[in-house]
Amino acid sequence: MTRGLLLAVCLAVVAAGCRTRNTGPSQAADAVRVFEVKGVVRELPGGDTVRIRHEEIPGYMAAMTMPFTVKDPAELAGIQVGDTVTFRMTVTPDDGWIDQIRVLERARPEDVRPQIEGVRITRLVEELKVGDPLPNYQFTNELRQPVNLADFRGQALGLTFIYTRCPYPTFCPRQSQQFAEACARLKAMPDAPENWHLLSLSFDPAYDTPSVLRAYGQRHNYDPRRWNFLTGAMIDIDAITEQFGTIFARDGEGWSHNVRTVVIDAAGRVQRIFVGVEWTTDEFVAEMIKAARVQP
Repeated sequence: MTRGLLLAVCLAVVAAGCRTRNTGPSQAADAVRVFEVKGVVRELPGGDTVRIRHEEIPGYMAAMTMPFTVKDPAELAGIQVGDTVTFRMTVTPDDGWIDQIRVLERARPEDVRPQIEGVRITRLVEELKVGDPLPNYQFTNELRQPVNLADFRGQALGLTFIYTRCPYPTFCPRQSQQFAEACARLKAMPDAPENWHLLSLSFDPAYDTPSVLRAYGQRHNYDPRRWNFLTGAMIDIDAITEQFGTIFARDGEGWSHNVRTVVIDAAGRVQRIFVGVEWTTDEFVAEMIKAARVQP
């Protein structure tokens, strides 16, 4: 092979290698998933949110009832509770929304009656507010160790409620990602207090066994010395979630639920209740540092 031909081959290989490595745009496009979905409108809370009982989304999500963010709230004009609709759902690794909402069938009177999905035996408990002491509950963590909430007295405690099969990026996956970021941030801060801990409690104990929770934690690079995943008796899960305003119900093979994240101070009192997932890691970390510095 002559020097000129060898040089041309080398340049071609280099150029091909450069083209192969430049995969950013295509990878980003692959991360976006789009689904055509059908469901029945259950609630119109206002703003850009609509709660829909949707059919199974094959390969992604079981049938359930959940709130969706509408990309353009104007699309909700004329939509009524009980309407059967189709819509386009777009999800990315960290966000999700719907658009192209179209009414297939208008609501009938029987469609707007309250839906009762099932019955569970629960305790009579009172709502917890900022300043209230955290009651003691006993759960089991992902290492199959017993966990008493009272044992965290003297530490700032971050608590949230999830189920591991939740696929929608703005619900449980975002809560877990935010906890992972907060944990890493607190561990890396040279002046951060040492008395803090994070807990993620599953409300799907039939599926979320300790081994399942451990695998889920490992996917989020969790540190069991700082962050644990809990399961337990449904009667206890019902009680503590109700006290913080978390509502969940079995719907199809998944769960319909809202989102709460709580910060408990070192004296064992409720310091902050975050509603939804709009809080930032900075806000949460600041609350945890403040909570850790409270005198027990």
